[in-house]
Amino acid sequence: MKLCKAIYVFLGMLSIQASADRLYFNDLPTPKSLDDLRAIQEAMQSNLSRARRATVCLQIGEGSGSGVIVSPEGLVLTAAHVTGGVGEEVTVVMEDGTEYQGVSLGLNAKTDAAMLKITESGPFPFVEYDKNDATKLGDWVFSLGHSGGYDKARGINVRIGRLVREAETTIQSDCMLIGGDSGGPLFDMTGKVIGIHSRVGASKEESMHVPLREFQAHWEKLEKSDFVGEGPFAKKPVPGGGFLGMMVEASLEKKGLRVTELWEKGPAEKAGIKVGDLILEVEGGSATKELLKSTLGQLGSGQKILIKWTGGEETQEKEVKLEDRP
Repeated sequence: MKLCKAIYVFLGMLSIQASADRLYFNDLPTPKSLDDLRAIQEAMQSNLSRARRATVCLQIGEGSGSGVIVSPEGLVLTAAHVTGGVGEEVTVVMEDGTEYQGVSLGLNAKTDAAMLKITESGPFPFVEYDKNDATKLGDWVFSLGHSGGYDKARGINVRIGRLVREAETTIQSDCMLIGGDSGGPLFDMTGKVIGIHSRVGASKEESMHVPLREFQAHWEKLEKSDFVGEGPFAKKPVPGGGFLGMMVEASLEKKGLRVTELWEKGPAEKAGIKVGDLILEVEGGSATKELLKSTLGQLGSGQKILIKWTGGEETQEKEVKLEDRP
């Protein structure tokens, strides 16, 4: 009898503890009093400063999106359609305007999940993320993002709402999102990231987010810079589809390839290669037409080719990013 009573008390304590970990207002159909509204407000405000410091603007080429730092070493979660590919150079802009360089890691083209890494030394401000998939429909949430791009005077936009729908690879809130918010974080009221902004539906109130469980399912692959899945959010480079934008011929007087023609504003010209320069190496091997052709045949738009060349006394070596064929 005493044993049964002890078990009952123990289970009761576990139940109380589980309830204590969950904010009470999440289970209310609607706030019933001013105290409920104040509790929601206080929960958000107690976590907002830390969340803002970890929310970053991502600048890739001429585009801009958002992301959130989840480790002191500078690991960033964002959306696949923001990074667009693997190995992309990224400028990471902190809340105060400080800029760091980064590189995109792996992505999931099917679910719109992506990672990137700040390549400069930390530590960086970061937030925790939901590892237990603990949120439920109706829970209160808040979203952050650099709507329309970085604006120091305006600051990071904050929206509050609730989870209104859940699917296998998507959660939906009624936090209003616009361009530039993509890749930004959705937080629960304890300050943990529970999702990453992906897209909007028929109206701006229909905001779709990638749940953290989708990141966790492929975490190691994303960290290893794998291109996961096939879908609408990113296109895998097509082998042979990359464009370098230069014509060459075998040099008669020296070993290598002489540049005879350049596509205006093409990748080679942007890298600093000039007509008359001598290509010495391609991917570390002595430059020949056969090596250049075979190497380009394996690479697609957005991928890089390592070229070493000389323009007289000066020798340069760069990774040249290939583009789509005109």
